[in-house]
Amino acid sequence: MRLMEFSIEDNGPLLEIGQIVEVKEYETTFYTYMLENSLGMSKPYPISERLLSRKGKVVEKKNTPRSKIAVLEFDE
Repeated sequence: MRLMEFSIEDNGPLLEIGQIVEVKEYETTFYTYMLENSLGMSKPYPISERLLSRKGKVVEKKNTPRSKIAVLEFDE
């Protein structure tokens, strides 16, 4: 299992714990991932940490002083 954090907006019921979410990959110098319907964005990852799966399960939502975070679990 692989855990990844995504910065999210205050989206209310659009993203719930246990929900399966699709991610879309964007390639520049690094790889970044966006949750379906633009609900959240990952940090940039180098090619050695490229995500192989395109679906993940929301396992945690947390608030930090700077932002809201959704933690997704991927089968890798």
